[in-house]
Amino acid sequence: MMTRITARFAELKAKDRAALVTFVTAGDPDIESSFRILEGLPKAGADLIEIGMPFTDPMADGPAIQAAGLRALAAGMTLAKTLDLVRRFRAGDSATPVVLMGYYNPIYSYGVERFLADAKAAGVDGLIVVDLPPEEDAELCLPALAAGIDFIRLATPTTDDARLPAVLQNTSGFIYYVSVTGITGAAAANAAAVQPAIDRLRRHTDLPVAVGFGIKTPEAAAAIARIADAAVVGSAIVEEIRHSLHADGRPTAATVESPLALVRRLAEGVRGAR
Repeated sequence: MMTRITARFAELKAKDRAALVTFVTAGDPDIESSFRILEGLPKAGADLIEIGMPFTDPMADGPAIQAAGLRALAAGMTLAKTLDLVRRFRAGDSATPVVLMGYYNPIYSYGVERFLADAKAAGVDGLIVVDLPPEEDAELCLPALAAGIDFIRLATPTTDDARLPAVLQNTSGFIYYVSVTGITGAAAANAAAVQPAIDRLRRHTDLPVAVGFGIKTPEAAAAIARIADAAVVGSAIVEEIRHSLHADGRPTAATVESPLALVRRLAEGVRGAR
């Protein structure tokens, strides 16, 4: 299945460079600011974009992304509006891969068949649903693949050789390696410690390997970009948004530019890594 995701990784492999994958939460801090950030990400240097689907109980996420989700929900963000955000983005960008990341409950409530049809029509390329294990592939993974949407799975430092084949089965687009044990933003990724895990994954799959959780600086992104196929940055970008807000949570003039400026610095690090 040739999707925007596989096409983008093939393009970057031909250039011998890693991808910068950026994460933002849909609707943070409000819908219009969120859209302006989203539409600015490709020009700032994002090669793929992950969009968080706001949820009230994000068990894999640390305080930064939890807070972003609460800001978005308070601003009225819903799953339907998240798909509208992707649709608006697609009107101006037909090439950048978009992955929705989050939890199964909102999708289940929306209705799986309806969600996949609407996501495909909006221009979604992939899904990361962190609380659906391989044993539940019939719930969403297999229908997503049938709909032409990549289903991206997480591998972690505790995913041993006995578990890895189940994790990789039906995974497409890329494999997302969680570089630290714990929640997003909790610790810093260490490239030297991650290298053996990447080598092991590559012995088991030809899928690109993206590394995330704990990459916060251009230097850290560059270190990961030297050894992996992609560096994923989320909490650091979300924190830039938070720091730009008024004390009462309203956006300022810097709310759009501040995270995009960080993405430009991250992109410089990734693109100069090799």
